[in-house]
Amino acid sequence: MTSSGASSHAFGAPGPGGAVTTADRAWLALACRLARASPRSATAYSVGAVIVAADGTELARGYARELDPHDHAEEGALGKLDADDPRVATATLYASLEPCSHRSSRPRSCAQLLTAAGIARVVTARRTPVPPAPDAPDGADAPDGADGAGPLAAAGVTVLELSEYGPAAMAPNLHLLG
Repeated sequence: MTSSGASSHAFGAPGPGGAVTTADRAWLALACRLARASPRSATAYSVGAVIVAADGTELARGYARELDPHDHAEEGALGKLDADDPRVATATLYASLEPCSHRSSRPRSCAQLLTAAGIARVVTARRTPVPPAPDAPDGADAPDGADGAGPLAAAGVTVLELSEYGPAAMAPNLHLLG
């Protein structure tokens, strides 16, 4: 068992580089299911994230607003990692929606946090949609539609989008899209 409560190697090892495997699909489906655990928000998307070592061991998982109303899923999962764990450098992060490239409630975006942690690969179900309402209350993280994939790729992180999981990623967010 991992610290997140999941068994090691539940779905197998992530694919190498830009290759997509059955295990990648299973881990991303799990991230989409985790998004449903996010407390509902009128100003922020529900997102799930799982960090998996190259050998298929689940290192951590999280979902939006899990511990704090401003927490993003990737941030929550990263916060559960041992900072000295050497497996992080070859790990894959699975996120139901693309990691953010800027934040209004935190000094660093999820893309910056992932890059700083040394995550090698990100697999997501879809890009983050453009925000439905630009007038979010102060301190709230309105969905920003920000290009997290761009800064990650520029930093050398492999970024893959498996768009067939887009509907599952958006299911807990339909209330935001009117």
